[in-house]
Amino acid sequence: MTKIAKNTICLWYERDAEEAARFYAKTFPDSSVGAVHRAPGDFPSGKQGDVLTVEFTVMGIPCLGLNGGPAFKHNEAFSFQVATEDQAETDRYWNAIVGNGGQESECGWCKDKWGVSWQITPIALIKAYTSSDLSAAKRAFDAMMTMKKIDVAVIEAAVRG
Repeated sequence: MTKIAKNTICLWYERDAEEAARFYAKTFPDSSVGAVHRAPGDFPSGKQGDVLTVEFTVMGIPCLGLNGGPAFKHNEAFSFQVATEDQAETDRYWNAIVGNGGQESECGWCKDKWGVSWQITPIALIKAYTSSDLSAAKRAFDAMMTMKKIDVAVIEAAVRG
């Protein structure tokens, strides 16, 4: 038996926790799928032998996917924020999530096909809107407010004025 993490993010899926975990593992570095546990008996949204939980890691963060049925849906109150180094990395993650049945949202947010929210956030944007130069920070923030996927070149131009 492996050591159980003291703090694990539990994500509720209708029935596709294993598929989601495998997608995250192939998409993000330092991500993997661990144990897949099958239900020892029938449960409200499944039968004995169905996948009940999946242990996985997303960018070093331990997670547990629970196939709990349709009772609860993901929403933007929880999201993974992924800090990206450049436009190519931003595009790669954004396109992987949206291109796999996900959907775009505003200001660097998107949802995967299971409804989990992701913030694909270039480090250039974080530095820009937290800058001590309040005018530059506001220009970058205002530029971000017009975007779906973040365009690093536009943010950098906004900072320059």
